[in-house]
Amino acid sequence: MEGMQAYGAGKAGGAFDPVTFFRQPQTVVRIVSWVFSIVIFGCIANEGYINRPEEPEEFCIFNRNQNACNYGVFMGSMAFLCCMAFLALDVYFPQISSVKDRKKAVLADVGLSAFWSFMWFVGFCLLANQWQVSKLEDNPLKEGGDAARAAITFSFFSIFTWAGQSFLGFQRYKLGADSALFSQEYTDPSQDVAGAPYTSFGEDDPESPAGGGGAGGGRPNSEEAFDGTGGYQRQDY
Repeated sequence: MEGMQAYGAGKAGGAFDPVTFFRQPQTVVRIVSWVFSIVIFGCIANEGYINRPEEPEEFCIFNRNQNACNYGVFMGSMAFLCCMAFLALDVYFPQISSVKDRKKAVLADVGLSAFWSFMWFVGFCLLANQWQVSKLEDNPLKEGGDAARAAITFSFFSIFTWAGQSFLGFQRYKLGADSALFSQEYTDPSQDVAGAPYTSFGEDDPESPAGGGGAGGGRPNSEEAFDGTGGYQRQDY
């Protein structure tokens, strides 16, 4: 019974093991995605805005397109929060006793991870395209070039880390639940017996074979069973 699992986790109520948790593939991939989101957010937020020597106003390093920088900052910050939420869910997941709730959590993991993989693909294409068409006169000192390239590179890597999370979540979904341990229709047999109404044997029920003295009779009475002449007689039930 100890080896039985539901959606990749054992029976609810077990003790949390940090070593086992951090060795799980989905935990490793989530931490990597979390680090990538910090790098992307930090690169664009710190060095993603530059200005010409004669201009006091700063513009986005990606072809002076504010939408490109805003998209990268937004995606980096939201991916950071999403990774934290999924890590917290992974810690709490073994404590979820309902199979239906576990199934919902796994499906949410699969769907959101696939969505984030697609969004990072869009972000990578946007940043790479805007960086490619950037003009040298907009950044004559070539400031922030390394940060821009790092943001593009880690956006590309994030496509695969989030896709990996979706794949691992789908693998957990395929594991399903062990019906012998986590069946939603299971009821305690003692509660079934205790809750059933008591019916006396041989009750006067016209449809009962023991009641009403109907044809086929049920249990014979004491006078029929012991008539005093033949001694003990066998009772037919």
